[in-house]
Amino acid sequence: MIPSRPPIRPVRRGGAIVMLLGLLLFGLACRSFPLSGAGTSAHPDDAECLHRILERAELRVGMTGTQAPLNMKNRRGELIGLDVELARALADAMKIELVLVETPFSDLLRALEDGDLDLVISSLTITPARNARVAFAGPYLISGASLLTRLDLVDELTDVASLNSADRTWAALEGSTGEELILDAFPLARYVPVDDQEEAVAMIGSGELDGLVADLPFVQFEIARNPDLLLGSLPSPFTTEPLGIALPANSPLFANLVQNYLNTLDYTGQLMQMKARWLNRGDWLLEMP
Repeated sequence: MIPSRPPIRPVRRGGAIVMLLGLLLFGLACRSFPLSGAGTSAHPDDAECLHRILERAELRVGMTGTQAPLNMKNRRGELIGLDVELARALADAMKIELVLVETPFSDLLRALEDGDLDLVISSLTITPARNARVAFAGPYLISGASLLTRLDLVDELTDVASLNSADRTWAALEGSTGEELILDAFPLARYVPVDDQEEAVAMIGSGELDGLVADLPFVQFEIARNPDLLLGSLPSPFTTEPLGIALPANSPLFANLVQNYLNTLDYTGQLMQMKARWLNRGDWLLEMP
């Protein structure tokens, strides 16, 4: 049972359509969540951060606020989404205040390593390179890197050669696995890094970009939300990716606690209910600008 929740205090850092996403997003990699290993980076003071979190009675969670439907802003400027609800459930279970810290995607892990954040929950794929820097709990969702493009281009993008062409311009969040995919698989194409995926969507609609490589939930959301832009995607994602909660590398007590809470949310069915709301029902679309 999750206790009544303390208030959310948002912080700014640096700067009815139903979506059926299918089993790729609705399922989990496994029923139990083994904890990913920690890297060598040290949290400030080389101390267990759980003690400091409990002392100040607040949980600082970093996310971009621009990765719908996992984290985004409604018309009142409030952060909502699966990542937000998951962060709230963790803070509620710890009986402490939740502080959401908006942070550019490329700065999230650095802020975690510097001690400015306690957790990162922001559609973050668990990769070996990231796991060498920070620990991960999860995965809490299985996603995949997908291409958002104009509908009239879908039939032309049938093979690697049509994607890896100097005539194409692809974008992705700076520091994301989408960026890695473009640079590795489509080196002949022009690459445009972006900080805000919503801006990239507008550029696709205007013809400035041919497409954006992003997580499948975001791609499906934008297609449903912008029918006038005539957006489309390829039949299948490029990759299958586990999304996890990033934690400081040298805090095993905190990592163990978060993993146990995540397991509990899964076993009790609460995590499935969260995913059903944000990935399938779509009632929250009425809250969007």
